[in-house]
Amino acid sequence: MRHPLKRHYGQGDLHFVTFSCYRRRPLLGTVRARDRFVKILDEVRCRHEFRLVGYVVMPEHVHLLLSEPAKKDPSKILQVLKQKVARALLKKRRRATNGQLSLPFDGSAREEAHFWQRRFYDFNVWSEKKLKEKLEYMHANPVQRKLVEHAKDWPWSSWAHYAGKGESRIRIDSRQTENVEAGTSRKRQNPHP
Repeated sequence: MRHPLKRHYGQGDLHFVTFSCYRRRPLLGTVRARDRFVKILDEVRCRHEFRLVGYVVMPEHVHLLLSEPAKKDPSKILQVLKQKVARALLKKRRRATNGQLSLPFDGSAREEAHFWQRRFYDFNVWSEKKLKEKLEYMHANPVQRKLVEHAKDWPWSSWAHYAGKGESRIRIDSRQTENVEAGTSRKRQNPHP
């Protein structure tokens, strides 16, 4: 393994996670694919009891801001989420083309078997300042990529919740956590070098 990722779990922190489609292909590039992702995210959140504090679904990657689940760690939850989304979207695409995969791949068998990159980026959010920074970064992503002119025009994010414009396509949980609140007063050490 090149550089083993060091994960910091068990502190009760929020986690800002980023994961990408296989080879950064725009496999979430359609309204239907993004809507399906959000629906499955909600199902996984309810089943595994974690709080979703923020999100954005982009055509080729996803950012989530979530709490640690009650019984498992975020790695296991992301594994479940990614598997469910891949199965649902790959199956739908295969069915739509009578068994022939209609993904934007170069046709190799290896590519046809994959939907997601294997790894994901995880950043512990341990202060109110970092929480705000990560939310702003997520919500600005579609604008910076020139997918829309304003974040309000990208419904696959938590922007509407934080702008007071109602709920997004999925219910957003309270952005406060005990450790984020406590982190600002007890000066927790940053877990990231």
